[in-house]
Amino acid sequence: MAQKVSDFKRGMGAWWKDDMYIFGEMHHVKPGKGPAYLQCKMKKVSDGSVVSTRFRNDDTLEPIHFDRKPMEYLYSDGKSHVMMDTETYDQTEVPHSALGDRAAYLTENCSLMVCFVEEKVISVELPNTVELVVEDVPPNVKGATATNQLKDAVCEGGAKVKVPPFVENGQRIEVDTRTGDYVGRV
Repeated sequence: MAQKVSDFKRGMGAWWKDDMYIFGEMHHVKPGKGPAYLQCKMKKVSDGSVVSTRFRNDDTLEPIHFDRKPMEYLYSDGKSHVMMDTETYDQTEVPHSALGDRAAYLTENCSLMVCFVEEKVISVELPNTVELVVEDVPPNVKGATATNQLKDAVCEGGAKVKVPPFVENGQRIEVDTRTGDYVGRV
């Protein structure tokens, strides 16, 4: 049953142009002249490409119903990430394209939500924040604490995060997976 585009939220899926898409950013725009519309960024499930498009408020799309399963990240090999179903202990291989650059935030035994359509993995939802160990950060410069300058740090998994000057190698920090921003020390 078709559903109004205005009823869709971020992370929901729909059939559009004979393919499956997942909604990303959605902004309601009311221009000074003309009708209001929704400006949407959608990820194409088949190849991972991102499309930016506009929908009128009364446009309808056929929703996709996901099977969402809580899973735990185990390890990565050259071609995929291996996840374990926390209820049945079955292992599932998730292609690198399902995570993209967000794979840098994966840590051992990290809890995730994996979305399936017809037994095929279409997306992976990371927790909002993760704890990472800082592996490489430049040394603290004397007097740098007086200013609010950030320095680049490389964390486990390869995540690059801007951190305050007092953060040192080996410390655990909390990182927001949606923005890649430093949240605080753990």
